Amino acid sequence: MDPRQFEHIVSSSLFLEISQSESRSSSRVIVIAFNRLEIMHCILEKKALKAVELTEQLGQDLLEKNKDLHFDLLCLHFVELVCDGKSKEALEFAKTSLAPFGMVQKYVGKLEDAIALLAYEDPEKSPMFYLLSSEYRQQVADNLNRTLLEHANQPSYTPMERLLQQVTVARQYLTEENGKDAFPPFSLKDYVKG
Repeated sequence: MDPRQFEHIVSSSLFLEISQSESRSSSRVIVIAFNRLEIMHCILEKKALKAVELTEQLGQDLLEKNKDLHFDLLCLHFVELVCDGKSKEALEFAKTSLAPFGMVQKYVGKLEDAIALLAYEDPEKSPMFYLLSSEYRQQVADNLNRTLLEHANQPSYTPMERLLQQVTVARQYLTEENGKDAFPPFSLKDYVKG
């Protein structure tokens, strides 16, 4: 799914949540919804450290409880530094923020991949290019979105997200069955325009 579609899904879901919320809790729902949208936007716009900061404001222990997500967000920031040509800053960030994760075996492989990006003049042509992909960034954003929803005692997927995921999968299946030109990619923006 295109990251812009993901942003549309999240935005639409947020507005649906707001419209369905009860009046007493609606201000809390609105604040959480807009905070989630801002955090997702930060991730997709390559501002992972800002997303970490905003997430910690919502719940100080949120990332403490979810080390995998915290590690992925920090890796995104490291990758952003490498891609911006800030190798010294990236290395310093790795030493201070990523090194503690190196003590845990399950993080070692991805940590080695991230650090290896420093060895390439053009990281996008490296074997670790998946760390630079919009798909990886979107996956991290989706994981964080689910974590934020759970933290707010809401279902990990809103009804709108579930519906749009099902529509997307159905369209992909139909495209595979009937050929790539049979069905254009789904666009919420185009659909809403009518």
